[in-house]
Amino acid sequence: MKQFIKIFFLWLVIFTAVISTGIYTYAKFAYPDSQVENLPGEENQTADEDENTEFDTPLEKAIHESNRINVLVVGLEGTRSDTIMLASFDRKTKEADIISIPRDTYYFREGYSKYADTQKINAVYGMEEEGIKALVKAIEELTGLPIDNYATVDYDGVRAAVDAIGGVEVNVPFHMRYTDPYAKPPLDINIKPGKQIIYGDNAIEFLRFRKSNYEGYYGYANGDLGRIEAQQNFVKSAVKKAMSLKIINVINAVYPYVETDLTLTNLLALGKDAIGFSTENLEATTLPGTDKMAGGLSFYFPNGEEMTRLVYDLYDVNLSAYADKENIADANQ
Repeated sequence: MKQFIKIFFLWLVIFTAVISTGIYTYAKFAYPDSQVENLPGEENQTADEDENTEFDTPLEKAIHESNRINVLVVGLEGTRSDTIMLASFDRKTKEADIISIPRDTYYFREGYSKYADTQKINAVYGMEEEGIKALVKAIEELTGLPIDNYATVDYDGVRAAVDAIGGVEVNVPFHMRYTDPYAKPPLDINIKPGKQIIYGDNAIEFLRFRKSNYEGYYGYANGDLGRIEAQQNFVKSAVKKAMSLKIINVINAVYPYVETDLTLTNLLALGKDAIGFSTENLEATTLPGTDKMAGGLSFYFPNGEEMTRLVYDLYDVNLSAYADKENIADANQ
């Protein structure tokens, strides 16, 4: 973990739904005569317009006609985007999918050594002039999914989110022990195993933990992928609890730490569609790929063929001869 904070922000998936639902509910209550039911920009294209549109593949047509909104969710530590997730929500079926992007995912960029830290996906945000827009483009290329919006949060936002819902119940699989006095701030993780409710800083430490540097202690057998699985279980527990709380209190605690291009109109519309959302309709997965060593560093190389299958399944399109044209190329090795 060294000197940077490994921030987990599946939290933003929670609070995008919670905040938007809360804003919609508040607007309906505070302004009963307002036209929040008919928001600008939500009108669908007419059937005639769709009939006159030509598509190269069934997938392209399905994306065009889909009710899905895809939001890039980023947890920041300084200039590094150490947690990257793609949240996809079907506004009609109220089904949500979260695709975690491992921080070591290989993403080749011209002008840098082929196998260097700069070729990891978590370096894009801080090294490219376009910042979050460059990261959006990179994730679109890696996944083949169109990204409609983005949202970011920092360390303080994660802590505020945990405390705002009164902690989260987790089942710690083993004694998490790790110390790094040189981290900023210094890090001392000491979480005993078992089912428990964790708060603020302890929650951050739980989400950051990957391996131990103490004799007799250990970490996840599969490293960062094990941590991602723990994070996904964490968010399911958090979502369930967050949905039962006073929405406005949660909004007040978390929203100041969020930066997003989702407008108030977007949030109102999303809130309207998110009403009735259940955690049973939340699926979490990881970008298909493989851990490999290259140039003396550990990378996660995406599997384009598997990602193609995931995208087709997400949009409920059968794989066909067209899929060969749609195949998302594996990262250059």
